[in-house]
Amino acid sequence: MTTLAPHPSAALAEAESLERLYGLLAPLHIGAGWAKPTASLWPEPRREFAPAQWRYAEAKAALDAAGRLINTELAERRNLVLINPAKGNGYATTKTLVAAYQMIMPGETARTHRHTPNALRLILDAAPGSFTIVDGVKLAMEPGDIVLTPNWSWHGHGNDGATNAYWLDFLDVPLVQLLEPMFFEPYPGAYQEAVAAPETSPMRFGWEETRRRLTAAPSGTEITLGDPALDTMALSMIGLRAGDATPARRTTANNLYAVVTGSGTTTADGEPRQGRVRNADRA
Repeated sequence: MTTLAPHPSAALAEAESLERLYGLLAPLHIGAGWAKPTASLWPEPRREFAPAQWRYAEAKAALDAAGRLINTELAERRNLVLINPAKGNGYATTKTLVAAYQMIMPGETARTHRHTPNALRLILDAAPGSFTIVDGVKLAMEPGDIVLTPNWSWHGHGNDGATNAYWLDFLDVPLVQLLEPMFFEPYPGAYQEAVAAPETSPMRFGWEETRRRLTAAPSGTEITLGDPALDTMALSMIGLRAGDATPARRTTANNLYAVVTGSGTTTADGEPRQGRVRNADRA
């Protein structure tokens, strides 16, 4: 005669102690919410990533060296990722965003691809002839411009100018990795040719118009670019006249700041950090 083992439900219902109940729940991958090994709620925000600073002059020097050492055939993008020094972190700049300095040399093209992360690019140094192609539309890249590449948009870069072009990338890759809808696809034929070259595009915020808005606004005013610029990233600029400062503020949002022109000081968690760009007389 065969005796059937009791159904797990019966054993759970008849557990004679909490220890026995926990033991029965473990192989079912069920945990008692009242006895979590680590807290999931707390009275105020916690963070693992601390404020950090990266300098354009150092990144530019490294990119110049990379220009001698690696070409766009070997690297999908010649870029330098800004890795937050938080313990255990090996990629992200903030919990949800990553930033990277990128460079393309005269005569080069960076292969076209698309991916589910959103991206935007702040142009730092570029001579006429530098461009990004977004879904077949050729967009000029000049210092102070911002170019958008929304998720799943084909995009590639090129430089028909006489000097290296440098910019700062911002992407929501850490957020997409967390949520898991990560997809990447290279463009058939490696590089998408431009089919249009409009004077204006919702994918480009030209520096001249942005500077006009900043000049017309009171010092310290934050102007919004896009509404929002991308589904997961808001974009804005602040103009400060000499000697002025913004009030201190606290936020739980992830923020990345970059100096477009001039120089100044940002204080984060009470620690001042100097920021400047090499071509500070651009404005």
